[in-house]
Amino acid sequence: MKEVILNWFGTLPFGTYLQNKYIFAIFILVAFVFVAKLSLYIFEKFFQRWAKKTKTDIDDIIFERTKTPVFYLLLALGVKFAILSLEINGIVNQSINSLMAIVFVFIVARVVDVIIDVWGKSFAKKTESTFDDILLPLFHKLVKVIFVIITILWVLKIWNIDIGPYLAGAGILGIVIGFALQDSLKNIIGGVTLVLDKTFEIGDKVKIESGEVGAIHDIGLRSTKLVTYDNEVIYIPNGYLANSRVQNYTRPSPKVRAHVSFGVEYGSDITQVQKVVLGILEKDKEILSDPEPTVQFLEMGDSALNFKAYFWVEKWGMAYGKKLEMTEAIYNGLNKAKIGIPFPTRTVHLVK
Repeated sequence: MKEVILNWFGTLPFGTYLQNKYIFAIFILVAFVFVAKLSLYIFEKFFQRWAKKTKTDIDDIIFERTKTPVFYLLLALGVKFAILSLEINGIVNQSINSLMAIVFVFIVARVVDVIIDVWGKSFAKKTESTFDDILLPLFHKLVKVIFVIITILWVLKIWNIDIGPYLAGAGILGIVIGFALQDSLKNIIGGVTLVLDKTFEIGDKVKIESGEVGAIHDIGLRSTKLVTYDNEVIYIPNGYLANSRVQNYTRPSPKVRAHVSFGVEYGSDITQVQKVVLGILEKDKEILSDPEPTVQFLEMGDSALNFKAYFWVEKWGMAYGKKLEMTEAIYNGLNKAKIGIPFPTRTVHLVK
């Protein structure tokens, strides 16, 4: 390479200076800086302009995300050739090669990431299920792990590190790591199981076996993020969720039934009680008419006739607030209708 450059520029007025290896190295470095800058110009003025004229956005995103890494790859290539011209080998050369390998894999990873992101989201929008919307981030993370492994193996090869002896002991090491990471592997497998079984999706309102209630915010490889109605974030291991009872309030329909328990005095007209309470429920615009509300006479208690008023609301988040409203409304309605609400009483017989 040096001879070719000297043949090209040797006849120029400054050509004789290039015989000096240090000046030649600086010349190579400056030349590659110019080429790197030129690559940015070509990306912005030609590639990105051309990409804007196409119907798809994938080429726009690829050019936008790869122009800077390509710039640094060319700079690293310039440093490599400059060092080679100085006849410096060993650690410096291997370090530059390692840097170039990392940047190159980074560029390829970005291109693959864009393709997965654009095509994956495009496919996900065409499907009614949110299954692929959840699986896409997990696939992204898996691809990143693969590229990290490729980079590590490449760098080890550059440094002439033989991984054969390490692989020979991989069996024993695998057993040790397996025991050490069994919880993590259990959580990862649990996460895949949750997605495949469609136990819940992002946005679903759930109650887990340990009692926490909230909305699913994110499903990761190892854990699921639950946001409670006190705006607290809880990270729950996927392995635990996969083996626990999960109550999903969003399925099969977001509609939820709530109830209010109340009691009236003995001697009250049961039909009148049901009519009064049912009228209160039917007047509320947020209570659904289909399924229609009901008022059921359950039992004759120790000191009261016990009833339950059942009604449906559009979604689970409305149920608790509406239950509080209806409890107050039923109390006021019964008082207005002159229907007594008894205190707990107990009759004590004294034996003389």
